[in-house]
Amino acid sequence: MADSASESDTDGAGSSSATPMSSSASNSGKPSIVISQFRLEELTNRLASLQQENKVLKIELETFKLKCKALQEENRDLRKASVTIQARAEQEEEFISNTLFKKIQALQKEKETLAVNYEKEEEFLTNELSRKLMQLQHEKAELEQHLEQEQEFQVNKLMKKIKKMENETISKQLTLEQLRREKIDLENTLEQEQEALVNRLWKRMDKLEAEKRILQEKLDQPVSAPPSPRDVSMEIDSPENMMRHIRFLKNEVERLKKSLRTTELQHTEKRAQYIEEERHMREENIRLQRKLQREMERREALCRQLSESESSLEMDDERYFNEMSAQGLRARTVSSPIPYTPSPSSSRPISPGLSYGSHTVGFTPPATLSRAAISHYNTPALHVHGSSSHAVARPSPRRSTSPDKFKRDLPVWPGQALQQPSLHQGFVNHRSVSAAAGPEGQQ
Repeated sequence: MADSASESDTDGAGSSSATPMSSSASNSGKPSIVISQFRLEELTNRLASLQQENKVLKIELETFKLKCKALQEENRDLRKASVTIQARAEQEEEFISNTLFKKIQALQKEKETLAVNYEKEEEFLTNELSRKLMQLQHEKAELEQHLEQEQEFQVNKLMKKIKKMENETISKQLTLEQLRREKIDLENTLEQEQEALVNRLWKRMDKLEAEKRILQEKLDQPVSAPPSPRDVSMEIDSPENMMRHIRFLKNEVERLKKSLRTTELQHTEKRAQYIEEERHMREENIRLQRKLQREMERREALCRQLSESESSLEMDDERYFNEMSAQGLRARTVSSPIPYTPSPSSSRPISPGLSYGSHTVGFTPPATLSRAAISHYNTPALHVHGSSSHAVARPSPRRSTSPDKFKRDLPVWPGQALQQPSLHQGFVNHRSVSAAAGPEGQQ
């Protein structure tokens, strides 16, 4: 069809080109029309160009025919390819549909299998979780029982530690109290030894006085008051309080675990403090023992001094008795109503109220003389027994709290009124110094 169309076109073009030429020829045959040479050449050139163009167009026509044939062939190939592709696409679609259908069936089967497996797995997990839950409950019960046993063990352990600390505290208190009692016993022993020593010395003095004055009275020994015991009060809780305390400890186990370290540190500090106190008590005990040793040495020195004083007094009395025996005189007591007149050759006055030579002798009543003689040495803890025949100062059985509680007055003898105060004053001063040093050492 395309070839016929192109041929008709070319034929039409040739006929059209021939028609002007014939018309021009017919017109040229007419004498009325004059065609110039220039115009003819122009037309000839134009005809040649048109022929050339016609050849070119024919060549292009042939080219286009070839292209049209190629395109037709290509179109047929494309149609065949389209049919082939469509058939292949249908085959692929069918294959894909079959494949997808198979996959869907496989997925359905897999879904059913998964559902069955899920049910089985769910049942298995349910049973497993139930078993684990039972196991956890059993373990929880065991842990609760173990925790309760552990709490009870911790409570018992803490109670043992508390009882141990209480026993240690009580033992430390008892040790401290024992050391205090030992200190008091040492002080009382020292005081009793001093008192016994003084009483023994005064018994000797009384014995000498009794032998001189022919008196059979004995001195009352002052009885030292026994040391007052100190009771240690121990507070022991009742069983109800103990059970309440145990329940409280069960509730506070965690807190006690946290504060256990602090309690151990406090226990260590208290133990160190008790050890330090015990060391101080031991040092105090050693110091008191040394002080007791010094007091014993002082007592021995005092005994030696009193023995020397006693021996000098006995020698003086013996010398005086020998002088009186050599002169044929007898010493009279102050309580005698008859004044004694010594001989002019007497070297020693008998009484402060007596004088030598022609001087008159003043009479002094016994009570007044005795009171005047002992007023310088009398203390509130002592009292004087006066009578018409003799006057002897005796210590009161009540103990004195003053430092001079062992001070005692000497009876005044008629012949010793001028010489004995110096000896007695030295003895009393020495005893006062020792008694004053005793309370200071005890403090």
